[in-house]
Amino acid sequence: MQNSKRTVTCGELRKSDVGKKVVLNGWVSRTRDLGGLLFIRLRDRYGITQVMVGDKASDDVKKIAASLKSEYCIAVEGVVNARSDKDINADMATGEIEVEATDIEIFTTSQELPFSIEEVRQKDGTLVVANEDLRLKYRYLDLRRDPMQHNIILRSQVAFATREYLTSKGFLEIETPTFIKSTPEGARDYLVPSRVHPGKFYSLPQSPQLYKQLLMVSGFDKYFQIARCYRDEDARGDRQPEFTQIDMEMSFTNREEVLSTTEGMMGYIFKKTLNYELPAKFDRIAWEDAFDWYGSDKPDLRFDMKMQDAAFMADLADFNAFKAGAANAGRDIQRHKRSGLKALVVKNVADKYSRKNIEALEEVAKTYKAKGLAWMKVVSTGSTTDAVQFEGGISKFYAGKEAEICSKLGAEKNDLILFVSDENWQLACTALGAVRKQLGKDLNLYNPKDEFHFAWIIDFPYFAWNEEENKWETEHHLFTLPQKAYWDTLESDPGAVKGDLYDLVLNGYELASGSMRINDPALQQRIFKIVGYSEERAQKAFGFLVQAFKFGAPPHGGIAPGLDRLIMLMCHEESIHEVIAFPKNNLAMSPMDDCPSAVEQKQLDELHIKCVEKE
Repeated sequence: MQNSKRTVTCGELRKSDVGKKVVLNGWVSRTRDLGGLLFIRLRDRYGITQVMVGDKASDDVKKIAASLKSEYCIAVEGVVNARSDKDINADMATGEIEVEATDIEIFTTSQELPFSIEEVRQKDGTLVVANEDLRLKYRYLDLRRDPMQHNIILRSQVAFATREYLTSKGFLEIETPTFIKSTPEGARDYLVPSRVHPGKFYSLPQSPQLYKQLLMVSGFDKYFQIARCYRDEDARGDRQPEFTQIDMEMSFTNREEVLSTTEGMMGYIFKKTLNYELPAKFDRIAWEDAFDWYGSDKPDLRFDMKMQDAAFMADLADFNAFKAGAANAGRDIQRHKRSGLKALVVKNVADKYSRKNIEALEEVAKTYKAKGLAWMKVVSTGSTTDAVQFEGGISKFYAGKEAEICSKLGAEKNDLILFVSDENWQLACTALGAVRKQLGKDLNLYNPKDEFHFAWIIDFPYFAWNEEENKWETEHHLFTLPQKAYWDTLESDPGAVKGDLYDLVLNGYELASGSMRINDPALQQRIFKIVGYSEERAQKAFGFLVQAFKFGAPPHGGIAPGLDRLIMLMCHEESIHEVIAFPKNNLAMSPMDDCPSAVEQKQLDELHIKCVEKE
């Protein structure tokens, strides 16, 4: 072939191109030999074009075509022909045409593949996918698959849309350091030894938090960065040792502006990339309500099933399991001292749920440390249309109380009522909330018109009591601004303090955390003291930030949506591995390049590091 460089991609030819001479480059997806005709499906990231080798082709071209195998990388020169009406493939963008090959060049051949790149389904329609470690070992092949191509392309589009929107709103994209001072709070840092400063270490950033606050002090009032972050913690489906977030910070602002800016950005991203219309304003739910209603501070709101307080049940029968949950169930009791008796009414499923099904739900509750899952079915007595009684589970304790209980809980015939009781309110809520989430999945309760349901969780507790260490800790980070109404009582009543902070949740996942920040050195020192930081410790870890606040720090706040998690949800995937080009596996390793790996002793010597075997 005289000139093998492509003139068009495999996804752009249409019927209007019939008669054109073109050159295509790509990979052989599959071939079909129909005697005198050979068909080649040629693929690149833009799409697929059918290539036909017919009678007009030279013997050399026919010979090359006959030798082609899956994933050979080739060039094809040919003429665009229209397919006959009966041969049109409506499932392909290029389905109205084919290219009749006049020349073929093989760039490189391919070994037998470790797994199929083409979509393979079982007889029941289930997609066959290779195990994850095999896919990660040959990630460059896995990335050729259509789903991965779609996900990575969408990721690029989302990043571009983010930059478009924030730049249009006056934000500046500013890079912050990736070698920073270690501040070992929360997750573990990844440490980088210094060659020129023996015994000293850099840290890879868990977030750009301190630097973006310093940028606010510097006068850059609107900052963003698509930032790489690192946390040395156990991996899971929605978590990686290295991840990416859309980091934002604003000065001379308030919570409302941060929230509305984020809503606008998400609306722009979804419209630009998926042509999906988000509401202009997202739901706002107080943290305590989120737990009371959904058992989570990241509720899945695509289905409407709220938990209810059921403390009244303890007074209706001598059922000991409910006594602890009802003992201190009042909302006026601090949450770490508050008990909970929670109920969930599952509409019109009693006849569908066997004891085995309910036991499976109980295991979900126990996973979240519940002692059990109490239940009753509402069934008809058969005497009148409205008359009901309870059946199964704990029903014998509440015979004769059916009307009162159903009235208070809004239960009706064929409903299933589930209960969790515990002396710890948050535990009871969390356990029954996990059951709620499982029911949403099992019963497919999701509203098809509500594909992406965002919500803000606000009014978080500022402090959490650590029972093991007998001390207060911050729920988020140390630089969050307490709501002004609680400034006078920070020390005297830490448990009541609410923070000026907010989480953005989407479909049951935390997508972003943010807050207004402390900009007053004295207030910052008070927070350090409440959580048990000595002046020396605070100065060593964060002295440079507090020092900066002494030079006219503006009021500021920000947020940092997780890009990986956002793309995962937009693609309807269950793991961020599916939207990252080269992720680590669940052991924080890369099977492809054997990372992490041992290094030469010379490198360790230069870094003043000695490795010892753990006893």
